[in-house]
Order: sequence, then structure tokens, then C-alpha cells
Amino acid sequence: MDRKIASHILLHKMDVKKSLFDNLQNFFGFDNFKGDQESIITNILEGNNTFVIMPTGGGKSICYQLPALMSEGTAIVISPLIALMKNQVDQLRAFGGNDSIAHFLNSSLNKSEITQVKSDLLSGQTKLLYVAPESLAKQENIEFLNLIKISFVAVDEAHCISEWGHDFRPEYRKIKQVIAGLGNNIPIIALTATATPKVQQDIMKNLGMSEATLFKSSFNRPNLFYEIRPKRDITKEIIKYIKSNPGKSGIIYCLSRKKVEEVAEALNLNGISALPYHAGLEPKVRAETQDKFLMEDAEVIVATIAFGMGIDKPDVRFVIHHDVPKSMEGYYQETGRAGRDGGEGVCIAFYAQKDVDKLAKFMKDKPVAEREIGTQILKEVIDYAESGVCRRKQILHYFGENFNETGCNCMCDNCKKPKKQFDAEEQLSTLLKFINTAGEKFDDAHLLNVFLGLETAQTIAYEHSKLPEFGIGKQDGELLWKSVIRQAVLNNFLFKDIDNYGLLKLTKQGKDFIINPYSLKFILNELIETNVADDEDDVKQGTGALDTHLLQLLKDLRKKIAKQKNVPPFVVFQDPSLEEMCTHYPITSEELKQISGVGSGKAMKFGSPFIELIKKYVEDNDIERPIDLIIKTQANKSQMKVSIIQNIDRQIGLEDIADSKGITYEEILKEVESIVNSGTKLNLNYFIDEVIDDDRQDEVFDYFRAAENDSIDEALNELGETDYTREEIQLMRIKFMSELGN
Repeated sequence: MDRKIASHILLHKMDVKKSLFDNLQNFFGFDNFKGDQESIITNILEGNNTFVIMPTGGGKSICYQLPALMSEGTAIVISPLIALMKNQVDQLRAFGGNDSIAHFLNSSLNKSEITQVKSDLLSGQTKLLYVAPESLAKQENIEFLNLIKISFVAVDEAHCISEWGHDFRPEYRKIKQVIAGLGNNIPIIALTATATPKVQQDIMKNLGMSEATLFKSSFNRPNLFYEIRPKRDITKEIIKYIKSNPGKSGIIYCLSRKKVEEVAEALNLNGISALPYHAGLEPKVRAETQDKFLMEDAEVIVATIAFGMGIDKPDVRFVIHHDVPKSMEGYYQETGRAGRDGGEGVCIAFYAQKDVDKLAKFMKDKPVAEREIGTQILKEVIDYAESGVCRRKQILHYFGENFNETGCNCMCDNCKKPKKQFDAEEQLSTLLKFINTAGEKFDDAHLLNVFLGLETAQTIAYEHSKLPEFGIGKQDGELLWKSVIRQAVLNNFLFKDIDNYGLLKLTKQGKDFIINPYSLKFILNELIETNVADDEDDVKQGTGALDTHLLQLLKDLRKKIAKQKNVPPFVVFQDPSLEEMCTHYPITSEELKQISGVGSGKAMKFGSPFIELIKKYVEDNDIERPIDLIIKTQANKSQMKVSIIQNIDRQIGLEDIADSKGITYEEILKEVESIVNSGTKLNLNYFIDEVIDDDRQDEVFDYFRAAENDSIDEALNELGETDYTREEIQLMRIKFMSELGN
């Protein structure tokens, strides 16, 4: 930063109010502050410790960037992600027109770059230095920072300091000690977008900021639409959504790197420009991916949760959670990356019991205390997903903020399509009285067991199975009682004691209700079908009701072609392939190839008459085809299948191929059969001739030539189980399909 800019920024303190607006406009180009920004900046300029809780998109960065520019010395910004640092430093340099105005110090820099950073700091040119907590704690860096004047320390993503936060990082616990070593009375500003009351306490305690001025903005993001969907046909659902919203940027979050890669590949195959992002990629690739997303060279990013922290892309229009989020804080922060410009932001999360079980399994090997915390955090996500109450009300309540659901304005699925209500006075009264009598020593799971009459070790140990309340709610059912317990908390009749294993305790409002009950209605949860289909099934399942009339026409055509070719009908196309044609209505060769069990070979050999028939049928019956749901997919483990074909061409034994791929012999047979059924010709004679003699081969071949279907069981029954094994029949079926069908 040159001397002219420096002299303009470093104004006298008595002119601070004027300088705030001048510099906001001159440096950032904004005419007005948002929310509490002005008060926060004034507070830190006055040397006071400051604690900022502000939703994603609320403008946290300016709260420490502007006072850093206006203060003498350098502000140290502690940030957990290299990507976040780079993004913010690039923006500051662009605003200031000078590369020295902001730097970062982390493991991505080489020695000469570190030397340049230190030189700029010593010369007083650098106003903001971004550091990772690990870098900050290094003795050599502490010694160097003692050589420069530090204006204040900003701790970004401050929730990382708390074990109750969704992204706990042990190195954050060392920050207080390091700051103390940098000098006396250095002001601290801690900032986070996601802090429950418990996490807020942890942050202030661990940073020694008990006297800090707290600025807490509302967590409500009124422009975001929240929706939970059951996890069925998820690949189709996601592609359908994106294709119906062309030109819109979005982020899809997955829990595993493998799933990130798979989903990104599926999107690209279906004409959606998508890039994967996860910690397993090279730093250079991750940086390039972020740049492509920001520059709109990529439409969608498929990522693990690391992506998006500090990425200032205001026009992300949708955030999709492919898997259940790990925590409500994580969910809130990730959904918060949508609609940061105040425009449209759709947040869809897919929910499946299978995902919940997987997350619970991850916690089994953790220490007891950590497991207890993790279980409570996950339970909040489950309650949120399964509840019929306004999503916005639930999110805000989790962060300690009361919200009247009428203010949601139908901006969540539950408010858009209101759920069934019931008179809850009697059940709520029973619940509160029982908690009062039992001494406020139990969590919601135990209370549910009592009212449903389920004998567990705990209900027996406390002799609750002998009480009149035991089983009182059996007739009402689990959904209703879950609704009562959940909404008793949401409506402040009860509160969860987070420090004490989530035990439910009475509030003053709850105690008053016991004395003076009154009529009130709660919303009844709906049962979510949480069975999740495997990815392979996602592709094979139909998208609508089976068109039985078309199916019969296709079967008649198949029979006709089979007679012409002198092969059994199943050699042409198998029944599952015909059934899928009756839901997708493929009318081009490319579309036909996407039908399971077809592939290029079969489409070329048999496809034309089927395409013509379907096309005419669609036109004659004025059928609206679900074209957006004809999902292109590479067969599962496509690289493996290419390798299998190459190995068979080299005449390598199937057992050896299976061993090299780490799969069983039965699995290799299944893979080979799938390849052949899709229209690829394979010559397995070198292997089959070693297993089955010529006469027996001829007998099985003749059987299949005359058979009505390709059932192995029926073949064994006809040919004799004592004469043939299942493996032999399967090998011959593969040979038969390859030679006659391909």
C-alpha cells in the first residue's frame, strides 16, 4: 500500500465515524454497513475484545478487515483453511491495488515466499496477516511476530475451539497461550457463523474473553428454502433438479471422497459441468477447482464439507446434501453458502436411516466423552429431519433463538405443505408431570420408552415399568410421542441440559403448564421412508408406472425378431431391459444405450425396430417422456470392466482375474455376464474348454437354444443337478449369449 493510501486510512481517532464510512466506500465500494458491522468495527478500534456471531453471508470479514486497514500495525487473522486465506488475500489485494497489503503464512509457501512476507511485515506495509493455528504456534513464528506491531488478533471460524462445535480442531486450544506470548492487552475479535449457546461459552472461556462485547445477529436467512427428501433414486433426483434449473450454480455435499468422485462423474456424463473437491486432491487441483467455480467455468461443485469455507461466491443458488449432515452447525454453515446475495437459495438434504447408521458406527471407537457428545449432536440432526415442524423454527431454536413459524412465509417444505395437527394438551401435561416427578434425570429416548411401554435395562432399573405412565402412549404411537417431546423443547416447555447428556429439564413455562394447563396443538411428524437404494439400483429403477401396453408390444416385437434370427427371445433383450424401456421411452440409439442391459453392441444389433416402435407409440399416444430422467451412467466399476475384457482377450483365467481385482470368483462371473448381456462379445472358450468337455457344452447350448428363458435353476432341473454345477451352467449361458446375441 503506497503512502497516499496509508495516510488516508490512518486517520485520527476522533474522526473515526467519518473515516469508517469513507474507508468502507473507498476501499470496499459499499455505501452502507450491514447489521452490526459499524458497532463491531468501532468496538475493536477502541481496543475492546469483541465476539461476533453472524450468519454466513452476513459480512463477517469486513468486521476485521476494515479496522485492520485503519489501525497502526498488522492484524493477525487466524484461519483454519489455506483456501480461505488465499481467497481473502486475493480479494484484499484486488481492492487495495497492492500485493503487500495482505499476506498469508502457511505450509503452502516456499522459503523465498516466506522471506518476502516477513520483509513486507517488517517494513510496515502489511495490514493483515492470515495464519493457520498450526503455523501460529511454531516458535520461530512467535519470535518473528514479536518483532512487529500487532494491532489486534482476529480468530475466524472460532467454533473450531469447542469440542461441541461441528469442526473441533485441537490446535485452536493453543491460541490463547500464543496470543499471551505476543504482548500485553492485544485485543481479540472472535468470529463464527455457527455457535450454539454451549459453543459460545466454550469460545469465550478458551480465549479468555469473558468480558468481551457480544454482537449476535439473527441466524435467520429468510431467502433460503429448506427441504428434506427421502433418499430414493438420488442420482436421478439430483440430475432432475439441476436440469430443471439451468445456468444456476450449486454445491453438492457428500460425506466420503469416493461418493464425491462418483456423483461428479454422473453429473458430467449427463451434461452437467461438475468438479469434485476433497482433501485427497492435490492443493493445486483444489485451488484450480475453486477458481473455476468462482469464474463460472464449473456449474456445480461436488465436495466434502471442507469446500466453501470463506469462498465468497454470492450467487450459489442451491446446496444439496447427498448424505445426512454430521451436525446442525455443519448443516447450517453449508446451507448458508447459498443465496449470500439475498437472492434465491434452495437447500435440499436427502435423509436415509442407512446414513445415520453409518455416522453412528464411526463414533463407536471414539473415547466415551467424545462419543456422548457426537451422539447428541447427531440426534439433533435426526430430530430436525424427521420433524414436521417449520424447519426454520428448528434451526433457530438450536442456536438459542426463538422464531414464530408464521414468519417462515412457506420457505420450507413443512410450512409449504402443512402437516396434520393434534390436540397435545393431555400428552404434554403427562410428559411434564412425569419429568417433574422423576426428578429431571432422563433423556428423550428413555421417556419415549416409558410412554410406549418398552422394557429396557434403564426402565427396569429405575422401576419405571411399574409406573401408571408406562405404556400410556402405546395406542397413540411412536410418531405422536416423538412429536410431543420434540415440540415441548421447541416451544420452551423443556430444555436440553447439553452439559449433562441431554437430559430434559423443565423451564418456568413448563412448570406453569403443569399448574395451569391449556389447550394447544402440536404438529404430527410424518413417517419418512428412509430406505436408500444402492447406486446401481438408482439407475435401473423405473421413473414411473410401467406401461404394460407398450411392454406387450415390445415382447411381441422381440419374439418376432428372435424367430427371424433363430435365437430365444431373451437373447435379444431380457425382460428388465424391456420394462425399463416402458418407463423411459427411449427414441434414439443414444437413449437406448442408457437402458440397463443394452449397451452399444445390442443397440446396434437389435435396437432400430424397438426405437421405431417406441417412437411411434409415443407420438400416437401423445406421451410426455421423462427425458430428463434418462440418466446416463457408466456401468458400476467401469474401469474394472474394461480391465476384465482386456484380461479375457489375453486369455487369463477367471480365478486369476478375480484375485487381481480383489473380488470373488462368483463376483467375476457376475461382472462377465453383465458385460456380455450389454452386447459385448467375449471369447471364453480358452477357459470353458478346460472346465466342460465338448459333448456337455453342446447339450447345454442346445438346451438354451430351445429354452423360453435363461433361468439357471430351470436349466439345472432339466439337465440334472448331478450332471452339472451351477457354475458350469452359468459359464455356458455366458458363452451362449455372447455367440448368439452379440
